[in-house]
Amino acid sequence: MSSRNDSAASGQRGFSLLEMMVAISILALALGALYQAASGATRNVRTGERYAYGVEMARSLLADHGVVPAEGVNAEGETASGYMWRVQTSPIELERTGLGQARMHALEVVVAWFDGSKRREIVLHSVVEGGDSGSR
Repeated sequence: MSSRNDSAASGQRGFSLLEMMVAISILALALGALYQAASGATRNVRTGERYAYGVEMARSLLADHGVVPAEGVNAEGETASGYMWRVQTSPIELERTGLGQARMHALEVVVAWFDGSKRREIVLHSVVEGGDSGSR
């Protein structure tokens, strides 16, 4: 009688094959979701860094053109890291009473880059002083 109790008890130990397959499937789904979340966060950080660099580059170009020549500026270029930039001005006609003609320019700075197949860009606008023909 004791041998029958031993065999019955040994048949009840452990998990069945079906239970193990279900547990492994749940584990695989959980790990897949965790991997997707981690890769999405990494992608968001990379995109944020590229935007931050683009904004700082645009601000730098804006600061560099605080006073523009009387004929204006129309310049563009590209960095080694793939950022394309353009600085463009156009004169604004303002009349000041008793002060004559003010020389002001509308300044537009565009910094663009490709993030995979998406084109992203930062555009900053400002109004700056227009200097004499030779000044900058």
